[in-house]
Amino acid sequence: MTAAAPRALVLSGTGRYADPWHPFAETSSALAVLLREAGFGVETPDDVDAALAGLAAPGRSAPEGPVDAGLPGLLVVNLGLPRDGRPSPGTPEAMAGLRRWLADGRPMLVSHVSSTSFLDFPEWAEALGGRWIRGTSMHPDYGHAEIRVRPESGGLVEGIADFELLDERYSYLQTAPAINVHATHTYEGLEHPVMWSLDRGPGRTFYDALGHDAASFESPEHRELLLRAIAWLTA
Repeated sequence: MTAAAPRALVLSGTGRYADPWHPFAETSSALAVLLREAGFGVETPDDVDAALAGLAAPGRSAPEGPVDAGLPGLLVVNLGLPRDGRPSPGTPEAMAGLRRWLADGRPMLVSHVSSTSFLDFPEWAEALGGRWIRGTSMHPDYGHAEIRVRPESGGLVEGIADFELLDERYSYLQTAPAINVHATHTYEGLEHPVMWSLDRGPGRTFYDALGHDAASFESPEHRELLLRAIAWLTA
């Protein structure tokens, strides 16, 4: 019998997690293309908080060890910061689902503006390896970006050259010492990380500060880095 394809749950900027600056439908679609190329089935629910709450469902046991019934193999986060005055995540059940995902050491791919979200979840910055800090973090105007790949960061970037693309260049993000920075850009004479991995122990996170719109995913180097990140996350 052929094994079922692993599933990726894509939390996209819909409903209260949408914003007027980011075309989440097109960037989540671009991420879904990469996930399918990597062998994943893709689910993109309309209700982010309900999907997070579903991650707290109890698992089942099998002779070879614990198995989580119905849970996806990868969580992909591509959403904004709600501006409706309610918490983010929006319910205790949603917070419990995200907390369980991280406590169980499950993998997470996080994209672009998601570093601003989940302000009411204390573990978010730690799980991400950094975050956007209001009043400190910023980005120059959208446009041409020159990205430097750091070959010293390991096999994930082996053979990938520096590249250019159209995007926002996040700058002055807060970052944790434990992250492994794979790519940077230079702004105001400083190198700023835009792609990093984090071994959470247990669990892995990969954060991609690029990906403002679909044009970002036209870069073959950007796409290849994300494909390798997906493989690393789920190895």
